Amino acid sequence: MLRSSRAAMDTASASPSLSRLLAEARRNHATLGESPPARAPADAQAAYAIQHEILAALDARIGGWKVGAKSASGPIQGAPLPQDDMHAHDARLRHAAFTPLGLELEIAFRFSRRFEPSATPYSDADVRAGIGSFGATIEVIASRFAAWPDIDRLSQLADLQNYGALIVGEFVPYDERFPFAAPSLRFAFDEHDVVELTPANPAGDPRRLLTWLVNHATSRGIAVTPEMVVTTGSYTGMFFPSDAGTAHGHIEGLPPVGLTLY
Repeated sequence: MLRSSRAAMDTASASPSLSRLLAEARRNHATLGESPPARAPADAQAAYAIQHEILAALDARIGGWKVGAKSASGPIQGAPLPQDDMHAHDARLRHAAFTPLGLELEIAFRFSRRFEPSATPYSDADVRAGIGSFGATIEVIASRFAAWPDIDRLSQLADLQNYGALIVGEFVPYDERFPFAAPSLRFAFDEHDVVELTPANPAGDPRRLLTWLVNHATSRGIAVTPEMVVTTGSYTGMFFPSDAGTAHGHIEGLPPVGLTLY
């Protein structure tokens, strides 16, 4: 019995970590089977640690962040975005590189100042005063788990919160009068409207997410810089294109953003 138990422990210790499996799947545009319970993160803090282990394994620089909430008062969560998976307006990406492939139209922000690592939280006033510019983005949703969406939420969080890529439109100077909770917009794929519900961010005003993000990063020793893009959740729900084509998003008051899948 002792020998069998020791063998089981040796096998477990030799198994690749979840962060390593997810990093390799991301690098190779591959998918995994459903994460075994022994590999699933124990809690949100473990999931956030795995996110950064993935970036370290890929030798990836943080180019930005995604952050969101499912309701105007609900809990907030987020993920760092690898710089190499961020692209300019009118980018071209392979449809087959993402499984599944969902598209969301979002608003993102950049700060005009640097938030240094700190054990003391930054205030809402500090963060709001630091917003420098904003623009439209298209997030490509993808998963490294073949069984998605039937995957536990902590494993999805560890997998960079189902992040595939981000298409970043042109930014304009920040305007606090902008109707952030529910702007007028159009989101189309091959000229067909793909917005089925009234456009709105489930988090309410997405600026409420920014203070959480700044404190989430800086409390972990990571500076939030003016170069980073912080995208803040979908106004359109998730659209799953079945084939190649061109997505085009226009949020009134912001420059358009587009993506071609081939």
